[in-house]
Amino acid sequence: MKKILFILLMLVSITAFAENDVTKFLGIPVDGFKQDMIQKLKAKGYRYNAASDCLTGEFNGSDVEISVATNNNKVWRIMVVDANYSSETDIKIKFNKLVGQFQNNKKYMSGTLTDQMLSEKEDISYEMLVNKKRFQAYFFQFPADTLALRVALKSHLAGKFTLEQIEHPSEKEQQEMVLESTNYLFDIYAKKIVWFMINEEYGKYRIIMYYDNEYNHSNGEDL
Repeated sequence: MKKILFILLMLVSITAFAENDVTKFLGIPVDGFKQDMIQKLKAKGYRYNAASDCLTGEFNGSDVEISVATNNNKVWRIMVVDANYSSETDIKIKFNKLVGQFQNNKKYMSGTLTDQMLSEKEDISYEMLVNKKRFQAYFFQFPADTLALRVALKSHLAGKFTLEQIEHPSEKEQQEMVLESTNYLFDIYAKKIVWFMINEEYGKYRIIMYYDNEYNHSNGEDL
């Protein structure tokens, strides 16, 4: 009975953590109702265009168009699109500058161990046209409350291992706990993903950015 109660408390802890720690855009949680999000963005100075259902303004030094995507009436994505196109040379510079900005921002960690910068030799137009290659980079927002994350991780492990195993683990159990912890933390980080890609239209290029709250993303529940 105690074990069941403990697991229930664990689930409450993890659920509460997930509900309170979601992707943010300009400090605004990517969550809630679409109209509320639009009002919050308007309060930031963005102008809403009802005809195109997007907001316009400046973001990170560029003129942009911002769209709000929902799933089951809950916001799950903010899409930020360059309002102006760039040449191939300029878009490579802009892409790499953006990668550098994210790498130097303490709120983010890289979503991959590989270098996400584009090399000077990268032939973007050829690769996109012939090889259908997608040029993108992605990062995870760090949890806002690391203490709550540690509590959630401990609760998660307590649901997978006994107290005896946690306090006096064998070498095999230690390895299993490290793997379980790594997978759990990666899953948490991956729920707060921010990524961007190069979009090409008739030989002109622009950056599209996505701030995704994967907790609200569709998982086939409507099938």
